[in-house]
Amino acid sequence: MLSKYFEAPERIRAIRSGPYGALIEGFADQLFQRGYAQISARRHIRAAEHFVRWAVHRGLSDHDLNVQILERFAGHLSRCRCGRYCCAKHVEVVASARLFLRHLQGVDEPPIRGQKPVQAEPDLLKSFCAWMRERRGTSDQTLYNYSIPIRELIRRIGGDPSELNARCLRLFVLKQSQGGRWAAQLCRTSVRMFLRFLITEGHCRAGLLGAIPLVAHWRLTSLPRYLPPEDVERLIASCDRSSAAGKRDRAILLLLARLGLRAGDIVHMRLPDIDWKGAWVHVSGKSRRQTRLPLTQEVGQAIAAYVQAGRSPAHTDALFLRSRAPWRALGSHGAVSMIVDRALRRAGIKRPGRGAAHLLRHSVASSMLRYGASLQEISALLRHRCIETTQIYAKIDATALLQIAQPWPEVPSC
Repeated sequence: MLSKYFEAPERIRAIRSGPYGALIEGFADQLFQRGYAQISARRHIRAAEHFVRWAVHRGLSDHDLNVQILERFAGHLSRCRCGRYCCAKHVEVVASARLFLRHLQGVDEPPIRGQKPVQAEPDLLKSFCAWMRERRGTSDQTLYNYSIPIRELIRRIGGDPSELNARCLRLFVLKQSQGGRWAAQLCRTSVRMFLRFLITEGHCRAGLLGAIPLVAHWRLTSLPRYLPPEDVERLIASCDRSSAAGKRDRAILLLLARLGLRAGDIVHMRLPDIDWKGAWVHVSGKSRRQTRLPLTQEVGQAIAAYVQAGRSPAHTDALFLRSRAPWRALGSHGAVSMIVDRALRRAGIKRPGRGAAHLLRHSVASSMLRYGASLQEISALLRHRCIETTQIYAKIDATALLQIAQPWPEVPSC
């Protein structure tokens, strides 16, 4: 596929006749299959040529190329005198050479940005994660968050649960909670779940649950941040329907703003989750609970427009893909929040608080409440397991609150 990226026959012949010409041509084929743009593919191929010429000059074969050799190549770039291959952007050259190295090693996909590195987990932590998946249906992301303090706790007790006692647990939680309230809450929740696992499996006594100190937190004390309906419509209208990225972003925004989906729901959505005949959207929410929501005409048309004319071919059934090569599923819920954040800036809307994607979820609830929907109906759409979670939206219904508000003594009523 070199002809897809280079027009000059001399340039193509130079690559094929150079060191590892066949490997570089295979690398170009892989870049074409993944949908890389011409300018990006040329940069990757040029870096691959630089890498292999440097390796050949040092008497290395393609079987010798590994991560350690790549590190030596990165050190060479700071004093490179390779003529036309010399480049000031050393980081880009190393990234392209790493992509070529992964091609040689037969790895189909490059690592996702932000993906958690694979570590050797303690056996006790593995058993805990398996227990949580089986008994509670906990997602991998939640288990990763739990594993951060639990891994440190296991290290401190040497992997022996019999070493746990009230004083040890209190000191551990207090020390781990020095990063703020959220860090304290994560540590407390993680350790409590870990203790429940140990108690159930008979590894420690039940009384230790009471040793975990409480974190000061009062539920339902804040007001949910939301956008007024006119701003939500401006946000959706800001997407460019003529571009592939615009079609994707509009479909995502409509799912968030009309059905109240979470960012994680968008990431995990697959092509078979759309029931076109029955007009349903199948959503796998928290704890992997399957739910189906009605597919409205507006949302269905936006998804169909993206699938038919905006979604690039890819070896995945994920519904929403990256807008740039390599084509693969969105990496995390943060990618969805970035899409919403860009749309907010594009529409000139000031964000009323933290978060982006969840802002639209709050907006759905506030809009439903404004038009007379009950808390039970809002809870059903948002898929809350407990009605108490939905009660926070009662605070923003100012019209209903005025009917029950009592006048302040010695002050005229509004």
